[in-house]
Amino acid sequence: MTRTSNDFSQYVAILGRGKTKTRALTLVEAQTAMDLILDDKVEPEQLGAFLMLMRIKEETPEEIAGFVRSVRTHMDLPSSVPQVDFDWSSYAGKRRQLPWYLLSVLLLARNGFKIFMHGTEGHTPGRIYTRDALQFLGLKVAENLSQAADQIASSNFSYIPLEILSPKLKEIIELRPVLGLRSPVHSLSRMINPFDGKCSIQGIFHPSFMETHQEAAIQLGMEHMAVFRGEGGEGERRPHKPCEIWTVHGKTTDIERWPPLIPEPRQAPDENMELGDLLKLWSGELDHEYGEAAVIGTLAIALKAIGRADSIDLAVQVARDMWAQRDKAQFPKVA
Repeated sequence: MTRTSNDFSQYVAILGRGKTKTRALTLVEAQTAMDLILDDKVEPEQLGAFLMLMRIKEETPEEIAGFVRSVRTHMDLPSSVPQVDFDWSSYAGKRRQLPWYLLSVLLLARNGFKIFMHGTEGHTPGRIYTRDALQFLGLKVAENLSQAADQIASSNFSYIPLEILSPKLKEIIELRPVLGLRSPVHSLSRMINPFDGKCSIQGIFHPSFMETHQEAAIQLGMEHMAVFRGEGGEGERRPHKPCEIWTVHGKTTDIERWPPLIPEPRQAPDENMELGDLLKLWSGELDHEYGEAAVIGTLAIALKAIGRADSIDLAVQVARDMWAQRDKAQFPKVA
């Protein structure tokens, strides 16, 4: 069968013309290319070539911003969009440590902050993903954006899987074992922020992408953002390590350097990964220095990013107080 080129072939060509002619896509080109992908107007061979060419050169802030703008135009938002304080992405999964960040997020919700979390699961075997952890904890996962809005209104928290936000992006992420490499979807998904949350919290694994996310946030007009190398690539502080936080506040960018909360050596991998330990730490039944420090450290980053503390020391102190004052007898639930 003879195939002719379609509109998408030009974007593959831009990325693959060779050392002297290859260039990055402009923001508009990236948005148009993603429109074609989401509208299923791309051949499978073209998609694979595009994703891997993009992976080789690594995506630019303009490309990420263009991709995100396209995804946002393809979402089915509810008629009444809730006001959200934190848009929290969760796309990596945990394999060395439990998802302690969930306690930080739920504690924020208990203290009146509205959080929308989105993510995916299953793309890498042997990991605990947010959706599974929430379901273990008895928290209901939203089935659509309208339900997510209702949950945020009633409980200050909602989690929705990527397959609801964008089935096509979920499909592309699942190509990772086929292609052997991550794709730009792993970056752009973190920045979708469908409810236009006031502050975006992003944990990544590769430090080289922090500047890309920071500059893309400026392109997208995000009000506040904090991106850092989180444990396992999730938005969770590694409390035994110094931490660089790349921030955005309006059009102002900064790099904050946070000192360790607990001493080295590096925390050994958790061999058991018992999700019940999250409940035990919340209730006070479990004494876990690393887990508690991870909760407090992650909470402090969020509080500083959204402007509830004007210094690192104050953010940590407010986080410690918030953790100490939690209702140990009542674990947060989602309606």
